[in-house]
Amino acid sequence: MSAAGCPAPSCAQRPRWEVADVFRRYGEACRRAHALPASHLEVMHAIEACRTAELGGHVERCDACGFERIAYNSCRNRHCPKCQALVKARWLEARERELLPVQYFHAVFTLPHALNPLALSNKTLVYGLLFRAVAETLAEFGHDPRHGLGGKPGFSAVLHTWDPQLHYHVHLHCLIPGGALSPDGQHWTPARDGFLFPVRQLSEFFRGKFLAALAKACDLARCRQLLGLAPKPPAPEEKTPRDLLSELAGTDLARCPHCLHGARHFFRVLLPLHPGRPNACPPLPCIQDSS
Repeated sequence: MSAAGCPAPSCAQRPRWEVADVFRRYGEACRRAHALPASHLEVMHAIEACRTAELGGHVERCDACGFERIAYNSCRNRHCPKCQALVKARWLEARERELLPVQYFHAVFTLPHALNPLALSNKTLVYGLLFRAVAETLAEFGHDPRHGLGGKPGFSAVLHTWDPQLHYHVHLHCLIPGGALSPDGQHWTPARDGFLFPVRQLSEFFRGKFLAALAKACDLARCRQLLGLAPKPPAPEEKTPRDLLSELAGTDLARCPHCLHGARHFFRVLLPLHPGRPNACPPLPCIQDSS
């Protein structure tokens, strides 16, 4: 550790309250009141212990002036808001190296909140179907010569499962280069300036892809129930996945791509909000007891 001028370490950038403070203050009461999954308990404990004496520490020394300080070790849990800054930086650099010198478009594919209970209890299935439906939608639109491309498009996708108010809100942000690679891989066909795909057609196609895949998954789940390999179906008064599919037949699930001014901005803005990647600690204005 070394620094020109050897200024004393500053805590000015550290927020007054962090997620760890919430867990330390209210975590025990929450665990007593609710039956949380083991994976949630593990994450809570890791965040509570992160950069505390519980995980041990090490001495950092400035090579120039000899100043020393004790630094406690990090938990390195992928869900911790304070950990893995180096991993974040390397991931950003890798994504930025992949960018092409072309115009880029930003599209958002969203699951309606009516599917939240199903998604929360079947995350691997629903998230997987979301990624697959988006990939198939963009691939088919890119290959369709009616949209002026007739080739293989590419895209980067970032899954978000929360909105800024921390409400469960599953959506996929996609960064799409404005063009497509020819089927033989030898030529690049650029998109029209400022336009990639028609929004309504894209939304309707994606909705059909996703709901068809979800209906098929529901049929497989029903077969497993009949064979006694899965939990029983919901009570008659509860909505079944089939009921939800019927309600969503006319729902708009996608926002059409719009042109971006600087694709690097896409990653630097969306990455801190992405729960599956290392992110900056969200600022909490206050912590107070609720009656």
